[in-house]
Amino acid sequence: MKKFMHLILYIIALIACCIEVDISVPSFPNLVAHFNTSESLAQHTVSINFLGFFISALIIGPLADAYGRRPIMIIGNAILMIGAIGCVWAPTITTLLLARFIQGLGAATSAVVVFAMIADTCKGNKSTQLIGLMNCVLTCLMASSPIVGSYLNEAFGWQGSYATVAFICVVSWVLLVLALPETLSVKKPFYLKGLFNDAKKLLKNKTFLQKSIAPSLLYAAYLIFITSASFVYMQTFKLSMHLYALHQAFVVAVFALVSLFSGTCLKHAGSSICVRFGISLSIIGALAFLLVSIVCPSALLTTLTVSIFAIGFALFYPPIFTASLEIFPDLRGSAISLVMSKRAVIVALATWIMGCFYNGNSARVALVMTIAVGVALLASVASCRK
Repeated sequence: MKKFMHLILYIIALIACCIEVDISVPSFPNLVAHFNTSESLAQHTVSINFLGFFISALIIGPLADAYGRRPIMIIGNAILMIGAIGCVWAPTITTLLLARFIQGLGAATSAVVVFAMIADTCKGNKSTQLIGLMNCVLTCLMASSPIVGSYLNEAFGWQGSYATVAFICVVSWVLLVLALPETLSVKKPFYLKGLFNDAKKLLKNKTFLQKSIAPSLLYAAYLIFITSASFVYMQTFKLSMHLYALHQAFVVAVFALVSLFSGTCLKHAGSSICVRFGISLSIIGALAFLLVSIVCPSALLTTLTVSIFAIGFALFYPPIFTASLEIFPDLRGSAISLVMSKRAVIVALATWIMGCFYNGNSARVALVMTIAVGVALLASVASCRK
């Protein structure tokens, strides 16, 4: 019962950093109108958030290894809460970008430390299955986020979604202060020289690089679609906000459903088959999206093809993510930090490129997404040969 309550606490700690993008995306058109700014700057609210995430994630793991999981979680989530509150009261687009950056600095904490805490208490397949289960729960929340975000945007304007995230951050932080356990049994002294040496050791290992970069690229491909989806569905395909939200929610719900059974698939098919089948479906879905966007663009076909990608992503992510952390079990904190920071910088770069490249045409979204998945495929094939 105690372990179950801790798992619930971990999920609560991850909610804000998991839904902050999906719940805010429906407000992008209104945000553009409110601040009299460009679509590109609206999309850059995601890029700047992941830039902050990248910077913070580099040191969060080693800090949690040195000072314990609990104190770092409390401090980091306080920063997240400050950034989230700042988003609500932002008077200009520049202030909003700054608040999103601070929010990103704090969001890295739970994303890194929660998985380190799981690794502290669970090993091997149990850890992989738990990550799959958490992916399912969290993506169910993500699936509902665009729908909730669209209603909040309609009722309260663009601030509604940011206010909701801020409220969740406050509740989460209070619960962490009151109930978060310490899972680290042996602390490792924090030295900057040691941090650089650990990072150097990880970066020199080609298998670690390949296994960690592939899921990061697939995540970037997903965010490329998410950050452009409101403009594609509502402006290009002329759907209402509610219909757009349902299309996006369907894609994320597919990911959630497959994640729910990813542990079963892993148990019966094995890690290797899940990885290969998952990456294959991901590239098929991305290529199909690109073909549809060029030949016969439509909202329905876009949703169906991206859903194929989502199925592959859900099968691929848990085993390859766990495998990347088990290459150096003695450097788990540093490994998670490096994986998350790498993912953040890849996502920040990918969404920035998409923001600059987007012109209202879904084919451009599909092209950038396909390139990201294609590079992930090459990294996955290379790592499987090791």
